[in-house]
Amino acid sequence: MKQIYLIHEHHPRLLLFFAGWGADETPFKTYRPTDSDYMLCYDYRTLDFDASPLTEYTDIRVVGWSMGVWAATRVMARTPLSVSRRIAINGTPFPIDETCGIPPAIFQGTLDGLTDVSLHKFLRRMCADSAAFKAFLQRTPRRPLEELREELAAIAARYAALPPCEAVWDLGVVGTADRIIPPANQVQAWQKLGVPVCQTADAHYQEALFHRYLQDVWTND
Repeated sequence: MKQIYLIHEHHPRLLLFFAGWGADETPFKTYRPTDSDYMLCYDYRTLDFDASPLTEYTDIRVVGWSMGVWAATRVMARTPLSVSRRIAINGTPFPIDETCGIPPAIFQGTLDGLTDVSLHKFLRRMCADSAAFKAFLQRTPRRPLEELREELAAIAARYAALPPCEAVWDLGVVGTADRIIPPANQVQAWQKLGVPVCQTADAHYQEALFHRYLQDVWTND
């Protein structure tokens, strides 16, 4: 796992954001949460997480998006942090699951058929419409295709091998226009775990969601 500070000004509080599969800092580096440091986590070929830089913070808010919800669940289960709020966006702790995540056949099909063309189509499905997709293309992650294939395969192998762990989340945000992880599966996952759900009209990747839960994370309770 890669951990990158996007803001490191030694504030007493930290926004800790776990991005989705295939991500890097490119789509998320313009957000500036007020009076807060901001760390991005991505690349889940491993789940190694260095908590040592986080001991200086008295207040941490964790936001997970997409596959980052699963990664954050694993990290939080084994890492003592001073976390005040945990928000999951368009993802669940069950990333490959017939009723609570991405159906296994669809996940495997994405992995088996991953090419530049299929990735382009995947990114298009993440966005609400052609205008949003055109804007996203100006800030798509800059990672090699083979690396993304390795990451997807590692997620599948690790999810199958690891036992379930306690999923401690305060809110599950579900975009009803999500075409990556079925919204009904997301709702079912959070209901199964007893986590409150906030449903929005958003797509899987939606600027409005990130403005609210990254830019304004300290003021939108």
